[in-house]
Amino acid sequence: MTRVRAYRLLTAVMGALLVVSGLAFFFAFFRYQAPGSTPAIPTGPVGHYFVAFTGCALVGWGGGLLGAARDPIAGRAVGTATALALVLSAVYRMAGWVVGDYYVWLGDLPRIEAAIFLVLALLFVWLRPPRAAVVEVA
Repeated sequence: MTRVRAYRLLTAVMGALLVVSGLAFFFAFFRYQAPGSTPAIPTGPVGHYFVAFTGCALVGWGGGLLGAARDPIAGRAVGTATALALVLSAVYRMAGWVVGDYYVWLGDLPRIEAAIFLVLALLFVWLRPPRAAVVEVA
């Protein structure tokens, strides 16, 4: 598998996952509003408001990654921005795990997520196609 093809696969899979999770967050808001519903996410009304906003942003971010999968040379910046977002996500998860309050609630999950996010960030940087790369036809 060539570098450009691997980058296209990475951006397509990550983009699809972000769109699906974003839609799930978006619809969790409406599910929470239904009378007698059990919240899908353990937070109150303000938390669900921000979960829905996060869902909208994830749909947009995922769409950008899907566009980068179609045209990886033009979408290089999307991959770089994604790598930065993944590193920031790993940093706050590691900080939350060290604090201890989140360890009681989540155990080692933040540390595992941080490791996964850092590996994905490295892949986005390592596989990023060069500017003058020839795009393969899939």
